[in-house]
Amino acid sequence: MLKIGIILSSTREGRVSPQVGEWVRGLAELRGDASYEVIDLLDYKLPMLGEPGGDASGAQAWSTAIAGCDGFVFIVAEYNHSITGALKNALDYLRDEWNNKAAGIVSYGSVGGARAAEHLRGILGELLVADVRVHPALSIFTDFENGEFKPKDVQVTSVNQMLDELIPWATALKTIR
Repeated sequence: MLKIGIILSSTREGRVSPQVGEWVRGLAELRGDASYEVIDLLDYKLPMLGEPGGDASGAQAWSTAIAGCDGFVFIVAEYNHSITGALKNALDYLRDEWNNKAAGIVSYGSVGGARAAEHLRGILGELLVADVRVHPALSIFTDFENGEFKPKDVQVTSVNQMLDELIPWATALKTIR
């Protein structure tokens, strides 16, 4: 069975990515087509790439977590028209562990996190990660209320359509790793 990591990309205090990630995991697990695991960047304490110090065990644990997945769903918050610095650092930290895997993107922000998702797509391409076309984009104006995640019903359909694309791609790419 495929293993899909649901990566929470925000580490900021007060973040909503855990709510979004658990919602995606709940929807995904109803499908029975893969095992799904939430992978929270906050748990790994990665130092900035190239900087001295930091916890080497966190970097090794990050490598192991990513290497063990066949595909990913990135929960992407838009910060300053892009992805979070924590996500960029975590992506750059590894190379081979990302190669020949598939990814879906669920983003959120003032315009549904669309700009962050577009930046992420370019980075994923360089890491040999094939991202799927369907991209659930959550609006902070319509899918959140007072900091609480309350997605519109149409978003359930969008997540399932994204997973409908992700699972076949992850299956196909597994054959070349």
